[in-house]
Amino acid sequence: MQTEFDLKKIEEIVQLAIKEDIGTGDITSKIFIPEGSESEGVLIAKESGIVAGLPVAGYVLSQIDKDLLFTVNIEDGSRVEKGSVIAVVKGLTISLLSAERLVLNFLQRLSGIATATNKFAEKVEGHKTQILDTRKTTPGWRYLEKYAVKIGGGANHRMGLYDQILIKDNHLEIMEQEKENGDIGSLVRKARKQITNEVLIEVEVEDLCQIKEMVDAGVDIILFDNMAPTKIKEAVEMVKECKNSRDAGSVRSILTEASGNISIENVEEYAKSGVDRISVGMITHSARALDISFDISNKVML
Repeated sequence: MQTEFDLKKIEEIVQLAIKEDIGTGDITSKIFIPEGSESEGVLIAKESGIVAGLPVAGYVLSQIDKDLLFTVNIEDGSRVEKGSVIAVVKGLTISLLSAERLVLNFLQRLSGIATATNKFAEKVEGHKTQILDTRKTTPGWRYLEKYAVKIGGGANHRMGLYDQILIKDNHLEIMEQEKENGDIGSLVRKARKQITNEVLIEVEVEDLCQIKEMVDAGVDIILFDNMAPTKIKEAVEMVKECKNSRDAGSVRSILTEASGNISIENVEEYAKSGVDRISVGMITHSARALDISFDISNKVML
């Protein structure tokens, strides 16, 4: 699966990674590697999974040494089996040794996220449900990790606090303490007056009796947090009934979303409820890195 990748969004994090790891230079290689020595590095999958981050690997290599030759054997988002050759790099040995860990850190992490996402996406295949990420990402890596989710067959939730309204229980609690009018309908209508139609409004449900009020107020997404699949199925049906009870032309399209305590073991049960979206924090915050090696040899294959 290919998806658009913006190299400008990773310039800063790559430069920070280079500074962090290489600093003033690889002193070990400077002492022991002959000047002008050339080698070949081979990226090999040590287990099966989805590869993500090849554009990042290529960019890292170009920043270490613009003369390194990076040849990929697969497209980003491809499934690989154990032993598959992902890519080959040729050039100065000292450049390959300097880039080795940086390339693997990005490629293994992003491939792990893509692989974890793909496992969830496969579980809900055949249902209308989409697997979404959350904001539970590594600080500074959000663009990269959300890219990996898309590569793995998932979709992105909001990128940050700035691009979508999400009214949660903490907002309601604070407004109640401040003696503000905190009923859902008034909050949604207040937000709608201050944003463009392109900005989505999502509200977290605590009680199913709030659903009609949300539909009437024109919410875009209703979030069912920490609810059992059976209760979410009931909630999804209520949303449909509330929409059908009104003139369809006057009601914005409403999506339903489930989150909280969703695992690879129970995600299909949630999908069977008919919910449109399932957001899963663990595909980013708990994904295990995919095992990939970077084997370097000075026997360059021509």
